[in-house]
Amino acid sequence: MAMRANSEFDEDPPVGTSQGLFHFTEGALAYAGCYLHDHDSPVHTHSFVEVAFAVSGRGTHNCLNGRHEMRTGDVVLLRPGVWHGYENCSQLTVYNCCFSGELLRRELAWTREDPLLGYLLWSGPYSSAGRGMLLTSLDPSAFGECLTHLDAMAALRHRPQERHRGDIVGRLSLLFSQLGQAVARTGPLPSADRGPAHPAVGRAMRLLEADLARPWTLTSLADELHVAPGYLVRLFKSATGLPPMAYLAQVRVEQAAVLLLHSEEPISGIGRAVGWPDQNYFARRFKAHYGLSATTYRKRFATRAAHLHGPGPAAAHRAALHDSLSKTVDQNPHPSVASDPPS
Repeated sequence: MAMRANSEFDEDPPVGTSQGLFHFTEGALAYAGCYLHDHDSPVHTHSFVEVAFAVSGRGTHNCLNGRHEMRTGDVVLLRPGVWHGYENCSQLTVYNCCFSGELLRRELAWTREDPLLGYLLWSGPYSSAGRGMLLTSLDPSAFGECLTHLDAMAALRHRPQERHRGDIVGRLSLLFSQLGQAVARTGPLPSADRGPAHPAVGRAMRLLEADLARPWTLTSLADELHVAPGYLVRLFKSATGLPPMAYLAQVRVEQAAVLLLHSEEPISGIGRAVGWPDQNYFARRFKAHYGLSATTYRKRFATRAAHLHGPGPAAAHRAALHDSLSKTVDQNPHPSVASDPPS
């Protein structure tokens, strides 16, 4: 499929380096940009949600779930903290859409209670098979619609964010709709035919996310919601495919990854901060999710980071870092973070 007129390669993406992860800095909410991978892009991670659309060329996507040969129309969605990269690239053009966890938890929180979008953004990647990612493929018509929305988001990059927050949320919502329908066509989804989730499910998610360090139990959560524990499990699992405590574990490990990358807090302190004070238990849960120990994960990815900057104060920082990054960006829009993929 040919590139759309507005989908020019982003030769000057808002990228800087400081600690191999990508993350939004002050004020940034979402970003869309097109990249040409004519070299391999070694594994890296990021602290936001990334959706990568394969536009043309070929290459192999590599992540904990294995390797996948990317074809035009393929889409990979990755939750924060998931490592991935591209191998054997030959003119692989990828349109990246990235948005912050803050946006997902606030303006886009309603997606959790929508059967299709809840699976796309939350329960699908959070499932044991998903390992933090979800893969789908779009037909040419749906892919063209998605490119339209991506182009519109890219055009908003230099507009005042405070005036266009609604435009960003609207375009993302339309994009999610196309992706959700594509995922639904691949097979039956949990709760897809059961209508919106019970309000208690959304409230439970917000309670858990707001206080990860609390020693939650199913009983204490049910007491907060004034429902019976067994009833809460049935509601939650029907809506998300996961029981409440399994969902909490996914949120905890995701936040732990962000803290490992963004702070110098000891690993034991990070375990306590996310509600796993037992260091051995925290170590087991983290490695089960990311395939790496917390120590290895931090050592591999928290050495060089690329920032996706928002408008305002971050602009000066972006300008100062641009010169040192320009060659790296030209050769590989995703700066190299690790020399070898995890085994």
